[in-house]
Amino acid sequence: MSGAECCSNPPTLNPSAGSGHVDKLASLNAYITGSPNSNLAVLLVSDIFGYEAPNLRKLADKIAAAGYYVVVPDFFNGDPYNPENPDRPLLVWLKDHGADKGFEDAKSIIEAIKSKGVSSVGAAGFCWGAKVVVGLAKSRLIPAAVLLHPSFVTVDDIKSVDIPISILGAEIDQISPPELVKQFEEVLSAKSVASFVKIFPKAHGWTVRYNPDDAEAVKAAEEAHKDLLDWFAKHLK
Repeated sequence: MSGAECCSNPPTLNPSAGSGHVDKLASLNAYITGSPNSNLAVLLVSDIFGYEAPNLRKLADKIAAAGYYVVVPDFFNGDPYNPENPDRPLLVWLKDHGADKGFEDAKSIIEAIKSKGVSSVGAAGFCWGAKVVVGLAKSRLIPAAVLLHPSFVTVDDIKSVDIPISILGAEIDQISPPELVKQFEEVLSAKSVASFVKIFPKAHGWTVRYNPDDAEAVKAAEEAHKDLLDWFAKHLK
């Protein structure tokens, strides 16, 4: 997560991006999209750049179009990482925004979603957010999980997961390199946990920080988005 690629291609944040709306949920602002009448919901946990990233909201809308109620909370309370702020380099910023607090907030969000009549909530986490989601998976607070270019996730984390989990890793990743993701795959296979693991070549934060004008980047992002949707279609019931 402290690797240079984790901060590459920062998005231009846009609070009005997406076709959904922002509302309070469990004391956090959240981008909400999709039918509130759906029985199934997907919680998206952002990377360090937060919930106003346009590509993340575009993905939320895509998931909503598949029939899910989708929630993208502002886990950073209006303080996403800003690479242009020299006074708060990443390691300093992370001290204020640990995954442990994100996990506690996510538990409250899931409870709030279920209070609306939703029967099942899956979760997907991007980079920083993957550590939050793996915590939810270990605690069996969700029935299905997707980790996308995960950061700080350990082999011991994966050993504690016994719900269906998909891990989409990146070839260019100092924190979760392909060798580590392969270890995740071996652990899951040995446990007979339903799992899907894939390494995307020449990529890091490609799922939500791609250049929409780069056809190859868009193609790779859309492939990962399809993998995510396929996983929830199969395992989020």
